[in-house]
Amino acid sequence: MEIAGKIIEIDVDKTTFIDNPPVVTRFNELPVPIQETLTVIAKGVRNIPGIAFQRGYKQYIKYVGNVGQDLAESIFSFVHYKPIPVTQLTRAFSMNSEPDQEGFINFGWRGWEGAFPTSIIRDCSANSTLDEKTIAYYDEAVKTSVHRLQPLTSYFHEDPRPDKFGATALTGVQPYMGNEIPDLTGSLVFTDLARNEESQPPVRGILAYTRVSPDCKLSDFSVIETNYNFGSQSAYYVSLGTNQEQSKLYLGVYGSMKVADFNQGTVFEIVP
Repeated sequence: MEIAGKIIEIDVDKTTFIDNPPVVTRFNELPVPIQETLTVIAKGVRNIPGIAFQRGYKQYIKYVGNVGQDLAESIFSFVHYKPIPVTQLTRAFSMNSEPDQEGFINFGWRGWEGAFPTSIIRDCSANSTLDEKTIAYYDEAVKTSVHRLQPLTSYFHEDPRPDKFGATALTGVQPYMGNEIPDLTGSLVFTDLARNEESQPPVRGILAYTRVSPDCKLSDFSVIETNYNFGSQSAYYVSLGTNQEQSKLYLGVYGSMKVADFNQGTVFEIVP
């Protein structure tokens, strides 16, 4: 019944006028006229920076990024899904039964963070260079182990590989179908707020890309090096956009993490 952790469609053709709608956290606490406008298309969401749609072969591929807790940032993709109307959810709840969830999209949270069981991380007392990880939501991890959608790619908060980076938070995902940057054509581009290994200012965000693996296995990713000189100012990569044809990419950059620091944003076009 929790509204949190879901992707919800709103039927904009259904008009509902309710003065002072209640502030609630559960679907069954909503007035029925509002429930009738809502359909849940996915659950297991922790925090997403939006949904990207790619048109192809008379259908849309949906790309969803899920911001991780301690271990990994993940990107998922799906085409077909079986939505569940909120009225069906509340009716099943009132009858103490479970709605049919065959074909329903589940990203796995809270049991899973990307391809890993969600863990609580503590310092390892026996070795200061290591972390102690404990599975935090064991029951949820077991229940959703075979019913969750596998990520298209994941990247990590700590990554020892020399050509990778330590992540902070996924902030944007967009497909690129243009030809001006041929090395990126047909790839999925994403942004991360900042490299977490850079403790000294100025902070820099990360631009990277991945490609869909033809064997449906977890895809690797590569960093996109940029040569723009931000100078001594920090550059947090806060958003990623595209035009309607998905032939251009636009990067939103902000100079501060403080919301009260005004007038520090710039939108760039990514060009070869």
